[in-house]
Amino acid sequence: MSKSLNTSSAVWLHIGAGSFHRAHQAWYLHRLIAGGDSRWSIALANIRDDAAPLLNALAEQNGQYVLETVTPQGERQYETITSIRKVIPWDNELAALIAEGAHPQTRVISFTVTEGGYYLDNQFNLDQSNVDIQADLLGGCRTIYGTIAQLLAHRKQLNGDPVTLLNCDNLRHNGERFRHGLMQFLQLRQETALTAWIESHTRCPNTMVDRITPRPSPDVAQRVAQATGFQDRAPVMGEAFIQWVIEDDFIAGRPALENVGVELVASVLPYEEAKIRILNASHSCIAWAGTLLGQNFIHESTGTPAIYQLAYDYVTQDVLPSLTPSPLDLAAYRDVVLERFSNPYIRDTNQRVAADGFSKIPGFITPTLQECYQRGQVPTATAMLPALFFIFMQRWHQHNLPYDYQDGILDAAAVHQMFNSADPVTAFATDEKLFGSLAHSEPFAQLLRQSIDTVNHWLAQ
Repeated sequence: MSKSLNTSSAVWLHIGAGSFHRAHQAWYLHRLIAGGDSRWSIALANIRDDAAPLLNALAEQNGQYVLETVTPQGERQYETITSIRKVIPWDNELAALIAEGAHPQTRVISFTVTEGGYYLDNQFNLDQSNVDIQADLLGGCRTIYGTIAQLLAHRKQLNGDPVTLLNCDNLRHNGERFRHGLMQFLQLRQETALTAWIESHTRCPNTMVDRITPRPSPDVAQRVAQATGFQDRAPVMGEAFIQWVIEDDFIAGRPALENVGVELVASVLPYEEAKIRILNASHSCIAWAGTLLGQNFIHESTGTPAIYQLAYDYVTQDVLPSLTPSPLDLAAYRDVVLERFSNPYIRDTNQRVAADGFSKIPGFITPTLQECYQRGQVPTATAMLPALFFIFMQRWHQHNLPYDYQDGILDAAAVHQMFNSADPVTAFATDEKLFGSLAHSEPFAQLLRQSIDTVNHWLAQ
């Protein structure tokens, strides 16, 4: 069932109906509407059918739901989000999504597909070997590339109006890299005319997004009902902190996002690098380490002195020198991030944050490793992160993780083969997809082996 209200407004189509979008981008658009600017509204869709129950619940609630936010001090606030004015039902051909994207009122198409959903190799080229990409090259729409390609082809045919494509993920240089992947995808399909049209009729600004948003647990709905009286079937919760930085490069207009705290900038690079390397990488470090100690939640792992020290040393010893000079106070940002991770009220799980490690190692961690070596420094602190992930995956191989590990690009057979080999550490250290040029570095391989030994010794204590 599709619900549509206020059809006269410009439409911001978002692909990816998960919690993060509803706690982040939808909140900003809601704040504009609440402030009297109702020129834009959101149409929400999903590529896969796993969000169908959520979409149905939202449709029955006219797109409205309650956002609960909580500070590190435990102060909770509740806000009914009203920016989603159209909920697009899922269908196997994504016909309704594609039709919405082709409509001239749709002027921004944004998406959250997580790092693995871009299917990029360590050189940030399209991974043509992936089965989903192969299916989409034959005309499918399993991935963001197949979906956007079909959508834009339909738009070009119907009206040819320009549109902005906006990433809302933690992929570094996300707009540029998505565009590069899309163009490679279209070249493989020999879509010359569509490629030329996209070149002149779309923009892909780089962005940086930030708000810790765990998967909602059942007690969120209970607190929402108690606080508001609303029996919400699709509530979402997140931390009080929020940030959104966007390169101001929209081709078909945009909401007045600067009026609700979005930072519109010429370049997101310094914000992006600080967030990805300080927040995202240390987040993963804490999740992998905490899981290995048998802990369930990010806040309890951050509160474990040895794990806190791992993350603190990684940022202080290796990341800060890599990102200096910066317009940001990086040490202060580190401290704020670790305070946010310590928030006991978020109850973000190690399982959620530990996911997608095979994308996070090359995206979040390997650049710091490489830059340390380039300036003559041994990245002892940073090497602990892939060492933690190695042992984490060793536990996975042994069917000894306390939860199901989720990774969009996990090659399960290859990982099992690695751990069944005579020297799994060497196989790991020489993986170009993870470590790029460092895969050919004997000093790095030795450092990684030492780091794995250090983690094993730590876990044995």
